Amino acid sequence: MAGCVARRALTVGSRWWSRSLTGARGPRPLCAAGGAGTFPPVATTTTRRHLSSRNRPEGKVLETVGVFEVPKQNGKYETGQLFLHSVFGYRGVVLFPWQARLYDRDVASVAPEKAENPAGHGSKEVKGKTHTYYQVLIDARDCPHISQRSQTEAVTFLANHDDSRALYAIPGLDYVSHEDILPYTSTDQVPIQHELFERFLLYDQTKAPPFVARETLRAWQEKNHPWLELSDVHRETTENIRVTVIPFYMGMREAQNSHVYWWRYCIRLENLDSDVVQLRERHWRIFSLSGTLETVRGRGVVGREPVLSKEQPAFQYSSHVSLQASSGHMWGTFRFERPDGSHFDVRIPPFSLESNKDEKTPPSGLHW
Repeated sequence: MAGCVARRALTVGSRWWSRSLTGARGPRPLCAAGGAGTFPPVATTTTRRHLSSRNRPEGKVLETVGVFEVPKQNGKYETGQLFLHSVFGYRGVVLFPWQARLYDRDVASVAPEKAENPAGHGSKEVKGKTHTYYQVLIDARDCPHISQRSQTEAVTFLANHDDSRALYAIPGLDYVSHEDILPYTSTDQVPIQHELFERFLLYDQTKAPPFVARETLRAWQEKNHPWLELSDVHRETTENIRVTVIPFYMGMREAQNSHVYWWRYCIRLENLDSDVVQLRERHWRIFSLSGTLETVRGRGVVGREPVLSKEQPAFQYSSHVSLQASSGHMWGTFRFERPDGSHFDVRIPPFSLESNKDEKTPPSGLHW
């Protein structure tokens, strides 16, 4: 295909896309193979061409949606930065950054002094290092294509005390690590389809990127800060399967004359090898400050037993846990199966469940 330099093909869900490997030669065209209003991101020439791929239906046409930029090695992306997710392939826009502490158990501490280890379990002592994540909006056109690999309603809130519903979700809201951002630019004044895009961002062609935060976004961030804040990230790799866990405190509720504390945790599984494996079982240990230790076993996760392959190496989901104490810990294993029928266990890095001492009433859905 003429003009396509250093092109890499990836599959996301049932769709096909490719991206150019940005380098010192500058930005490359970003195109999408669309159909019925859905344009999976593709980096290739600006000329519209018919392509053939075993992972992509015949007859799709490439349509330009933007131009790649060189990813930032240093510094942070600004509010309004458009991007492709390097793993899940969706289009998105950065709302604001979070500075998290990454506890990577693959990097053993060599210092003799006591390391910073909030989890408190396991033989390794892990020092946290600062790492940038971003609160982002996902393009609604891409949600159907990634729903089998990543939940698109994973950011949840507790409902108000007088509401019969337990949880609210904000569709198309995600947290993305700095290295997963593939930045691009677009001449479209509304390049991302999300009900909150124009409510949160204002087009300003004099700025770079040309989308600036409205007061609505700043107010929403301030009011919901305790329930959105990403503070700790835990990571560990076993037999080339990397597990990343991010816990979020959701608030406290009173039930039957006792306090119940709630947390959401987001888990990402990544296959760093070329061998195909399938998640079969989960085994959790949940310790509460009240002194209880609970064991949870079950098939798969969130009703699925995802396959991790070279073409689709990652799966991401969120779940919830409640304790009758203000803090606790969780750890455990995932059991995977190889094509030959053999099994192996992958460690889930231990992580702490901490509550906010100065908590206020959790928001009800979108809190303005």
